[in-house]
Amino acid sequence: MSYKAKIHEMRGEIRAMNKLIPQAAAAFGDLSKVAKDVGPLSVKEKEYIALGIAISQRCEPCINFHVEALMRTGATREELGDVLAMSIQMGGGPALMYAAHALGCWDELAKPAE
Repeated sequence: MSYKAKIHEMRGEIRAMNKLIPQAAAAFGDLSKVAKDVGPLSVKEKEYIALGIAISQRCEPCINFHVEALMRTGATREELGDVLAMSIQMGGGPALMYAAHALGCWDELAKPAE
């Protein structure tokens, strides 16, 4: 399954869950907004932190969403590589495998639509 398809499928699952537990979903959304919008770090810097954590926690859907968000912030593939290297340094072999997922997702999302 492509990364684009995985992102689309996960969004559908999240929408269904949000309907089931709207208050919890809204509270999480509020937390996410405050975490991103408040403080001295840029959204791009915060997304890189989130991606590093997603890699270390081995959460492929999180990796996909944060790679997508990074692309919207104007992040570069070279910056991504730096974050992947730090994630691997901190997380060892398992992080290496999930860092490869992050790069694969980036490369697929960077391709022009066919």
